[in-house]
Amino acid sequence: QVQLVESGGGLVQAGGSLRLSCAASGRSISSYAMGWFRQAPGKEREFVAAINWSGDINSRSNYANSVKGRFTIIRDNAKNAVHLQMNSLKPEDTAVYSCAAARVSAAVVLTTDVSYDYWGQGTQVSVSS
Repeated sequence: QVQLVESGGGLVQAGGSLRLSCAASGRSISSYAMGWFRQAPGKEREFVAAINWSGDINSRSNYANSVKGRFTIIRDNAKNAVHLQMNSLKPEDTAVYSCAAARVSAAVVLTTDVSYDYWGQGTQVSVSS
């Protein structure tokens, strides 16, 4: 079992930055594919960013088109955590952000929520205009 706890959310003005963290416990997440998703009020959960497991010497990541160039997913194996650095935030980025972990046996980057096995509770990000 893997437990995930997000932190770092808050209220920020448009153009600002936030760094979300997802702390894992129970097991090392170095062998898990990790992802970030978000859900805005009245909308379905959507993919934000994902990164492959640490077993691949080539770290690979994928981003939703809406955040590409502004967000960066970072794996921190020393702290058993994954971060989401969010820059140039826009009001449309307002949502609850959740991290997720997937048991994998290959260096895959997973972009669909059904692919993930474990989820955190989420952290609220609000961007004012």
